[in-house]
Amino acid sequence: MHQRPLRQSFRSTSAGNAGRASSQKMFFVASSRDTSGAGRGSERRSIYQKFRNVDLLDKKKTVTALKPGEDRAILLGLGMILSSVMLYFVLGITVLRSYADSVWTEEGVCIVLNATVTADENCSYSCGSDCWRLSKYPCLQVYVSVNSTGRVSRLSHNEETQDTSSECFYVPRCQKDSAAMHMMIVNISEWLKVNTQVPCYYDPAEQQETVLLTRLYDHAVVFHSLLWPSCMLTGGGVIIMMVKLTQYLSRLCEEIGKIKR
Repeated sequence: MHQRPLRQSFRSTSAGNAGRASSQKMFFVASSRDTSGAGRGSERRSIYQKFRNVDLLDKKKTVTALKPGEDRAILLGLGMILSSVMLYFVLGITVLRSYADSVWTEEGVCIVLNATVTADENCSYSCGSDCWRLSKYPCLQVYVSVNSTGRVSRLSHNEETQDTSSECFYVPRCQKDSAAMHMMIVNISEWLKVNTQVPCYYDPAEQQETVLLTRLYDHAVVFHSLLWPSCMLTGGGVIIMMVKLTQYLSRLCEEIGKIKR
């Protein structure tokens, strides 16, 4: 009778010990699982952080690479605009001024009435440093009738010839060989005798009695002179606008990316 309670107490003690041992094993397993789960989460976070850092580094490299290119493009556009402004200034005091000051603005048809070689005219040419020598060229006088007005006027080659000589149709470049200049004038005279109707420019206000065969700066010359500075000005403005548009779109994409995150 005394042995049964001892056996029961021994069994209950062993059962309690076994329960405690099993609970300890379950605690260790759960803790090991929690530790492994936390380690995996930290590894995932570290991998995500690495990718994010690489992405930010790439973006910084891209921005760093694009910024000098954008600066160069803006400087190129500003240089083109500045160059076009300087060209406008130079053309304004040369071509446009001569075009605006010219009184031979109306175009008509002139009929050659007479082309005669008169007396020789003196001219000087350079023979070296501080050396000038005299030569001669024949003076060709041409008289025409303007078809639209019917008046008889003297014909001159252009404004430069009119300013150099008020009597001769053409003033050749002075040179030592006077025979060559004489042959040039004779050829012009023969050409005018064959082509009796030539286009010419006259003064509609009739302040100048002379009419011109050609103008130094006509509409075509002025157009082509202003075309290239205008193209340069437009190109510089387009380059700057494209750079500013690219910068705006880049900032807009960054803001949209921040909103999505």
